[in-house]
Amino acid sequence: MKRARRPSPQTMAVIEALAQEPTVWRYGYDLCQQLGMKAGSMYPILMRLADQGMLETTWAAEAQPGRPPRHLYRLTGTGLALATQLTAAARTSGIATTSAAAPTVARPRLAGGHP
Repeated sequence: MKRARRPSPQTMAVIEALAQEPTVWRYGYDLCQQLGMKAGSMYPILMRLADQGMLETTWAAEAQPGRPPRHLYRLTGTGLALATQLTAAARTSGIATTSAAAPTVARPRLAGGHP
């Protein structure tokens, strides 16, 4: 039996960003820029959400010459319902849900100041 896990702050930020305009297709790169996340964090989240049926994906129709085609993402009805549920739960518990606040996760620093 699978237990339901609460999404990470980064996943919640991605869901919230997509929920701002749920009918608009978004590039992963644009979400990285908006949320200040690195691609190495963003794309696994997007793939996991798509595998869970929270996102639908498609290929961009207009591929630029010399560049590979790009994926686009948007919330499904299930994903939008999850976004609504998470926002309501955050409001009742007093957790900040703004996109700017959610992805700021501190990385530990090693001696000498290098990550």
